[in-house]
Amino acid sequence: MSEQFPTKNPEVREQSGRDLATLVYLIQAIALFTAVPFFVAVLVNYFKRGDVRGTLAESHFRWQIRTFWFWLLWTVIGSLTWWLLGLGFLIMGIAWVWAIYRVVRGWLALADHRPAY
Repeated sequence: MSEQFPTKNPEVREQSGRDLATLVYLIQAIALFTAVPFFVAVLVNYFKRGDVRGTLAESHFRWQIRTFWFWLLWTVIGSLTWWLLGLGFLIMGIAWVWAIYRVVRGWLALADHRPAY
């Protein structure tokens, strides 16, 4: 349990964590059309990570953080290889579709009150 909010009961912490994870999924969904919000979303994940420790949202935060870093990695690789017979565009397209999959799968699991993994 997080000592940061010792007065919150477990149900309130759980709901608060789910609300934060939902907000991050929304930001990530918006980021699929413009990348800047993805950075905002991962910052929320890192700053609020301690608040969700021990709740269902903890697995979703881990899922969201990994989604960001792998999306960024493949987007950078794609950007650096676009000149190679268009390979970079394919890599970036696959990274975009993969990010959509991760956001939708995670958000659906959260809505069903299941962990992301």
